[in-house]
Amino acid sequence: MKPLISRSVVSSLVALAFLSAGCGPREQTPTAPSQALRQPSAGGATKGVIGLSVLTLTNPFFKVIADSMTEEAKRHGYTVSVVSGEFDPAKQQNQVKDFIVRKVAAIVLTPCDSKAIGPSIKEANDAGIPVFTADIACLAPGAKVVSHIATDNYGGGKEAARAMIEALGEAGGKIAILDHKMVESCILRVKGFKEVIAQHNTGRSSGAITIVAELPGGGVKDQGFKAAEDLLQAHPDLVGIFAINDPSALGARAAIEKAGKSLKLVGFDGQPEGKQAIKDGKIFADPIQFPDRIGVETMRAIVKHFAGEPVPAENLIPTALYRKADALKDPELK
Repeated sequence: MKPLISRSVVSSLVALAFLSAGCGPREQTPTAPSQALRQPSAGGATKGVIGLSVLTLTNPFFKVIADSMTEEAKRHGYTVSVVSGEFDPAKQQNQVKDFIVRKVAAIVLTPCDSKAIGPSIKEANDAGIPVFTADIACLAPGAKVVSHIATDNYGGGKEAARAMIEALGEAGGKIAILDHKMVESCILRVKGFKEVIAQHNTGRSSGAITIVAELPGGGVKDQGFKAAEDLLQAHPDLVGIFAINDPSALGARAAIEKAGKSLKLVGFDGQPEGKQAIKDGKIFADPIQFPDRIGVETMRAIVKHFAGEPVPAENLIPTALYRKADALKDPELK
C-alpha cells in the first residue's frame, strides 16, 4: 500500500521483533521446485512456476513488483503466475489453494490481511511449498515464511514524520492520519510516524504537533477522499494529514481542494501520480519506495533457497524522502 502495503521491513526494531514472533520460525529446508511444474525451456533447461498473489493490481506499486519479479524469474529459467486478491482475504486464500493444487515451486504473497493469511500459509507449509512475502508481512502465529522482502516501512514512517515537522515549521498544530490497519506495512508506517512526532513534542511548551484523529483510508482514492472529508468536518482547524500511501493521499488532496482549505499533506510510495502531485505543490513530500527492487530481490531469494544457500529472514529496503526539489529535477515528470 500500502499501498496499502508490505515481507517485512528492515532494521532491528520492536515492530520487527513482533513481526518475527507473529509469523513463527522462518527456517525451512530448501525445497526443490515441484517436478509437476518443471518444463523444458527452449534451451533444454528446466523451469518452475512461481505463484504470486498481490494485494491489488489497481495500484501501480504492486504491478511493478509483479513485473520486476517476472523479468528476474526469466533470467533464472522460471515463470511467474500472477493473480490479485484485490483487497479480499477470502479471494486470496482461494488463490493460494489453487497454487497448492497446481504444485507450484514456490508461493509469494503480499497479503490482503496480515493475520487472515496465516491458515493459507500453513496449508502451503504442509504441502511442502516454500512461501515468501513481499512488501506486506504475515502476522499470524505458526505460519512459516522463508523470507520477507519489503520496504523499511517503519523507517519510512519516521521519514514521513520528519517531512510533516518540516512542512509545519515552528507553528505546529493539529494533524490526522489516514491508515490501513489490515496490512502490516501500513501499521509499521504509522508506528514510525507517531514515534517521531512524539519525540518532536517532548519538552515543547509551544509548536507541538498533535495527532487528533486516525481514520481508515483503505489505501484507495475514494475511501481516502471520504475519510478526509470526515476529518475536515470534525476538525476544521486541522493543518496536516499523513496518508499511508499515494492513492489515499491523492483522495485526501481532492477533499482538501473541494473544501477550499490549505493543509500540509504527506503521502508514501512515490508513484508517478504522487510524484507529480509533489511537483505541483499538492503533496508536500513522500518517503518513496522501490518496488522494482522488491520484486527482483524476492526472486533472487527464491533462487538462493532452491540452491541451498542461506536466505535472510528479512531483507528491508530503505525509503528515500522525495520533496518538490527532487520532483523539479525528475525527468519522468511533466
